[in-house]
Amino acid sequence: MHSLLVALRQTSRPVAASAARTVRWSPAAFQARRMITDRAKKLIEESIKDNDVCVFMKGTPEAPQCGFSRAVAQILDVQGVTQLKALNVLADPDLREGIKEFSSWPTIPQVYIKGEFIGGCDIMLDMHRSGQLEDLLLKEGIVEPLPEDKPAA
Repeated sequence: MHSLLVALRQTSRPVAASAARTVRWSPAAFQARRMITDRAKKLIEESIKDNDVCVFMKGTPEAPQCGFSRAVAQILDVQGVTQLKALNVLADPDLREGIKEFSSWPTIPQVYIKGEFIGGCDIMLDMHRSGQLEDLLLKEGIVEPLPEDKPAA
């Protein structure tokens, strides 16, 4: 760890606005550069692989901790999704930062369906409104068609 700190300090560069000032090492700067932990990566990959619907959110579907997470939980409930894996990123800082790096998506919540990253709240809301989410969930066998949607026998 010491050699990493020395290397970070040695690579400080002048700030464009003032050549006299240099960017110094700080814990915040170090954290901004860190990579996803092996534990977080394994948890993310296994959760996505082992569950048809996986949501990385703030809180839980029963007790969301932000409006965007609440909206995603409500959308999935309205769509009839009864089986999902929800991971509370507020309980695990490594998971919270790791999922952003894993998906290259900066915001939470994040929804995965059958291993594919779908998006966050805005995308889920757009897909819900347009009918694309229902189509996807039906196509993937995650929800059953409503009785009036079933073809006549």
